[in-house]
Amino acid sequence: MKSPCPRATLLAVACAAGLTLLVGTPAIADNAYEAPMREFAEKTVKQWVSDPAVIEAINAQNAKNAGLTQADVDALDKKWRAEVTAASHPMIDGVLGTAVSKKLADAEQAAGGLVTEIFIMDDKGLNVAQSEITSDYWQGDEAKWQKTYSVGPDAIFIDDVEQDESTQTFQSQLSMTISDPATGKAIGAITVGINVDKL
Repeated sequence: MKSPCPRATLLAVACAAGLTLLVGTPAIADNAYEAPMREFAEKTVKQWVSDPAVIEAINAQNAKNAGLTQADVDALDKKWRAEVTAASHPMIDGVLGTAVSKKLADAEQAAGGLVTEIFIMDDKGLNVAQSEITSDYWQGDEAKWQKTYSVGPDAIFIDDVEQDESTQTFQSQLSMTISDPATGKAIGAITVGINVDKL
């Protein structure tokens, strides 16, 4: 099972080792954070994913990767994870350098600390664009993709709140399906890391 590292960096992929699941906290137990997160999804995240540039990037990658086998996907993921700690990381740089990734980075920065990461996945669960470096390239075996894209249009999944020991902040991941407005068909998914302290 892959770790949900909220802000992986080239030198600190193991940050999830410092994450602990919060239990017994009244706000968490009552799922008090879910309502504002769903509101954020409806008011803000839906605007991000309706951007024609986002839809175009996902559709282009879906077409490019249509013939990939699971072995191909595993190989790409392995290459990405090796690059995270390597001195050279052309694959990662290629994704982070796209126009859509830069838009996501700008959106994260504009959120004033509420958003800790944003990444977009294609119809196989592979990263299309992202604001931060993720610890892996393939999300298709994780709930963030399986409970959104695999469910279909309009699906929203809010993961458990965890404490980041390095920042002492409480964080959760909000994920939702991305649909092509022209067809209504699910084409990918987005995950947004949320600092629930700032909700």
